[in-house]
Amino acid sequence: MGSAQQLHLGVALDGAGHHPAAWRVSDVRPSALFTAAHYLAHAKLAEAASLDFVTLDDTLALQPGGDEVVRGRLDALLTFAAIAPVTSGIGLVPTVTTTHTEPFHISTAVASLDFASRGRAGVLAVPSRTEAEVAHFGRRTLPSEVDAEAENAEVVDVIARLWDSWEDGAIIRDEPTGRFIDREKLHYVDFEGRFFSIKGPSITPRPPQGHPVVAVYGDSPYAHGADVVLVDEIRGARERFPDAKLLAGLSIVLAETEQAANDRRRALEAFAPFPPGPSFTGTPADLATELPRIAASNSLDGFHLRPAVLPDDLALFAAETVPALQAAGAFRQAYAGATLRDHLGLGVAANQYAEA
Repeated sequence: MGSAQQLHLGVALDGAGHHPAAWRVSDVRPSALFTAAHYLAHAKLAEAASLDFVTLDDTLALQPGGDEVVRGRLDALLTFAAIAPVTSGIGLVPTVTTTHTEPFHISTAVASLDFASRGRAGVLAVPSRTEAEVAHFGRRTLPSEVDAEAENAEVVDVIARLWDSWEDGAIIRDEPTGRFIDREKLHYVDFEGRFFSIKGPSITPRPPQGHPVVAVYGDSPYAHGADVVLVDEIRGARERFPDAKLLAGLSIVLAETEQAANDRRRALEAFAPFPPGPSFTGTPADLATELPRIAASNSLDGFHLRPAVLPDDLALFAAETVPALQAAGAFRQAYAGATLRDHLGLGVAANQYAEA
């Protein structure tokens, strides 16, 4: 039998944890949820374990629920921009809502994050489907689910064109002639689509990765074209997305014994139901056994982990599950490259406007 599959692992850093009652049992103070230091501490945990990337959820409306859930959040992209200079290896993949945000602004913001992180940026492109978000802007009616997903796909296309509108060698800084840029290496994108008409070029030079990593959720009929697809329904996912890095979402509740993990889960469920979606409750060692098995049997490239409580479940995963995966040859010992594209094995992004 050949060597074990090397998994890709991302982790969600949402609030006090994935479970809505996490804030009631976590050691994290509620006020810390609105500081960059909170997300930096957990990104550092993930980085020490050589995980591929961290994500941070975001929407343009308050989280649903009443007094019993965490409400309010920091802007995901700006938060990751704040911690980018003081991290060194971990990929940073903020959620960006595409429905009410111009693709020109998304492209420049994500490119700026790529510069700030020295090539570790990505973007989780997500459409909006709530009346509350529509009411915040007042420019349009609520799009249908199909239209919102189609627009999200068009945004993914446009931002890549804008990243390519500067060639890598566009900045020449030729002091004798006074030319800072080579104008021949800036390109109009001249995009005419169903939702957008964009001239270009971008105001931001081509980012360090060429194309920062683009991720989408796999419940969309328009998810093709992204670098990474995050799925909860793994059955048949590889057939739907044959070319993407396919990562399955998985909530985790960990403890040193299976009984203790079940007790932790029951304590959370006494406050609120566990969110829908795949989950694992058990020991870090058992999770290290399960992840390669699930990945191999479903042709997955890895997992997008959602710790039920931060820092508890992330700390146990980093301290015990990751070393067990490494010992089994199922996860890297250290970062082999400098960029998020390196971590994911995506290769160099070609510029569609540059001459061969």
